[in-house]
Amino acid sequence: MLRDTARFGSDPRRAGAAMPPQAVSVQTLDPPGHTAARRPLVDALRELDRAEVAPMVARHARALLDRLAGRPSFDIVSEFCEPLAVTTICRYLRVPEPDPEWFASAAEAVAAGMDAGVFPDRLEPAMAARAELSMLTDGWLADPPPDGVVRALADAVRAGGLDRAVAANTLRVLLHAGYTSASKLLALAAVTLLERPGGLARFAADPSPRAVDELVRHCSPVQALSRVCVAPAELGGRRVEPGQDVTLLIAAANRDPARFDDPHRLRLDRHPNPHLGFGRGAHSCLGAPFAAVQARVALTVLAERSASPRAFGAPEYRVALTLRSPARMRVALG
Repeated sequence: MLRDTARFGSDPRRAGAAMPPQAVSVQTLDPPGHTAARRPLVDALRELDRAEVAPMVARHARALLDRLAGRPSFDIVSEFCEPLAVTTICRYLRVPEPDPEWFASAAEAVAAGMDAGVFPDRLEPAMAARAELSMLTDGWLADPPPDGVVRALADAVRAGGLDRAVAANTLRVLLHAGYTSASKLLALAAVTLLERPGGLARFAADPSPRAVDELVRHCSPVQALSRVCVAPAELGGRRVEPGQDVTLLIAAANRDPARFDDPHRLRLDRHPNPHLGFGRGAHSCLGAPFAAVQARVALTVLAERSASPRAFGAPEYRVALTLRSPARMRVALG
């Protein structure tokens, strides 16, 4: 389904529904409009020097832990995972870093708003936070850096290949998704490893792509994605008609016993591992390679600081349906 944009789309307008202008972005467009918005992003990300990413993440991770040194414990979510993710996404985008606490609060309000259909009181704060993030990214687009993703979007607008409103929305979405997916994945991975005796040390002994993929599969923050049917289709023997919404339970797919042996067990050497943690098809996660590097390096740096890190009690999780993550968890590095 994720690859089948001919029958299942992200753009509700293809099924005759409305979409507010501020929601039209690379995340909600389908090909060919999606291609015009995604191409400059792909080209700009391809030009980034990936060799610089790991040292940059390590440098900022160590700086955060230096500031926490000497304390008996700290909240690994708000004092390590979230500020690290703010810094790294802004470095990727070549933009100034906003206030980390303000940004984390705004980003979480937008994420919580994804569940507004079940929790209606989350809609208004989410819309207000989205407007604040739009003001931030509109300023970047109006005065872009000399290179990188923001410059690529600005150049596409100037060349007439991309509508400015779509470019602005896309930049906001990229900032939010890049931060949210990276911070929540890192927090979930850290919690998962710390809850298992020796888990962090085992990961750090061989922080391979297979190990990172297994963490993404086992504790991906993305629980569900939605699509709208735009052409008659059949799913699991049931007819799906145009206009009907379809919810894809990504978390369940990543624990499917038909695809994964012993699916509820964390196996850092699991192979093959066809997880859906970063999506598939046209809307697959653009920042997947960078989120994976961030998780690998940050967890390795965390392990460097202590041979026996420990968590104080169970993590406290946010009440969320779409994006799962801990809200806080106190940790001592010892």
